[in-house]
Amino acid sequence: MKILLSIGGASGSIYGIRLFEDLLKTNNEVHLIVSDGAKKIIEHETDYSFEVLKTKANFYYDNSDMFAGPASGSFKIDAMVVCPCSMKTLSAIANGFGDTLTSRTASCCLKEDRKLILVIRETPLDLPGIKNMLTAKQAGATILPAMPGFYHKPQKIEDLVNFIVGKILDQLNINHSLFERWK
Repeated sequence: MKILLSIGGASGSIYGIRLFEDLLKTNNEVHLIVSDGAKKIIEHETDYSFEVLKTKANFYYDNSDMFAGPASGSFKIDAMVVCPCSMKTLSAIANGFGDTLTSRTASCCLKEDRKLILVIRETPLDLPGIKNMLTAKQAGATILPAMPGFYHKPQKIEDLVNFIVGKILDQLNINHSLFERWK
């Protein structure tokens, strides 16, 4: 499977990084976009380096490169995940404003009926954000807010991150053992 992961400029870049690491452990081809905001947030919130992440991807695209393959619906990917997804990117996707490679590729996923998962990372939510989630959902996106569950009795932050990443992998039909399932 060809999966495009866009790490967006919202707090919670660790979700995208952890998803990226887990996707690389599979037989899937991983394409990566990292927004300019995310590059700064990664450095601020984590011990990871954007430059190191970039070199690990099967393919990397600059978010401003509107001539990159994923900007066209004829570029075949099986799924796209925006993780974390800022409210700005959600708005662009929901309203068909393809001003970045991320929002343009998301539009291609929607028009080509391909899997699109938006991992919203914002709280509290305002009414425009809620409406944009509804619009994106009605267009065919999966809305997966970074809202971890607690039934698996998390002991550390990594357990909470793993829960969300596991939920994303579930949506991609990729087996994992990141959290104990409800019995």
